[in-house]
Amino acid sequence: MKALAILAALAVATPAFAGAPVILKAQTVDADGVVTLGDLFDGAGAAAGTPVAARSGSSVILSAAAVQAAARRAGLDWANAQGLRTIVVSGGAVAASGPAASAAVRGNVDVLTWARSIGAGEMIQPQDVIWAKAALAPADAPTDPDLLVGMAARRALRAGAPVTGRDVAAPEVVKANEIVTITYDNEGISLSLQAKALSGGGVGETINVQNVTSKKTVQAVVTGPGQAAVGPAAEQLKLTRSTRYALR
Repeated sequence: MKALAILAALAVATPAFAGAPVILKAQTVDADGVVTLGDLFDGAGAAAGTPVAARSGSSVILSAAAVQAAARRAGLDWANAQGLRTIVVSGGAVAASGPAASAAVRGNVDVLTWARSIGAGEMIQPQDVIWAKAALAPADAPTDPDLLVGMAARRALRAGAPVTGRDVAAPEVVKANEIVTITYDNEGISLSLQAKALSGGGVGETINVQNVTSKKTVQAVVTGPGQAAVGPAAEQLKLTRSTRYALR
């Protein structure tokens, strides 16, 4: 009861310390080599001139957690609902509008590219992706190289080509026709049964499985090698996976 009282008190007290909400800009650009909160966020107000980092090259990659902490110290609240790990800040000026300004930004953007040619099914390693300049970033271009590591190439990938979200997928840890253990956990109730995977899939992917006893087919979410789940735990895993790949 004491713990609940403390939690309740914290819940009431939290809003008093909440900062002014801000939104991360679609284009994070710094013109003078000093990255400020105003370069990063819309609505920074009086804190816009607060420096966050220095940029010596054509771009700088910032830790999203460090940026969030700097914003909080300046009285701003960035929720980072997309779960970003890094923020890329490019050099140059952003004009208010106009086709010429749009072309300038599009013609000098930082994108992740493949450092080597990769075969279909190969696991992506940290050294396999590098930043490079491109005329135009793909619509589904990832901005966090860490999220590519450990993924598998969907097809053969060419060295120097821009990275796209459709290039990779979670490694397949359940094979079609494999017997897997299906679990259900909710509010202290735990059940498990054996089922036949009707398709393969990686962790977080939904596959069809057939109960080996009843022959009934249901959908389950892959949780690991030879393992899948149904129920609330499965829904949470799907949500976590979709959040992870919301890179921008």
